[in-house]
Amino acid sequence: MIIEHSIITTAKPETVFAIYAQVDEWKNWDPDTKASYLSNGLTLGSQGKLTPTKGNTVPMEVTAVVPHQSFTVTSKIPLFKMVFDHELTTTQQGTRITHRVQFSGLLSFVLGKMLGKQVDQGLPITLQRLKELAESLETKG
Repeated sequence: MIIEHSIITTAKPETVFAIYAQVDEWKNWDPDTKASYLSNGLTLGSQGKLTPTKGNTVPMEVTAVVPHQSFTVTSKIPLFKMVFDHELTTTQQGTRITHRVQFSGLLSFVLGKMLGKQVDQGLPITLQRLKELAESLETKG
């Protein structure tokens, strides 16, 4: 199961990526995140934990990162894996921010359905808040 949402912002990719890099602050723009931590920040192989506002803390690892363009965080629990892709694409209208979540594993049939609805409803709110934060930082700067 894959869930994907996008939004266009006037903010530069570098501004959005700088917000992503402040991992401990994700809770300020992602209403589905209570706490987040990565041992070596937003770098390849960095490991940490994510606590959703609803649910248990899960481990996470940065499995791909291209500064100012994209990063992927993977969370694995027994029989279930969640992959969170974040992409920044420059367009004529501005920067397209895309967040994609993929569920896999034997428990994805059950957990994917439970979490999928919450993720599908939450991503547009998360993207809107991220857009507003990025644009406000650029107008201050």
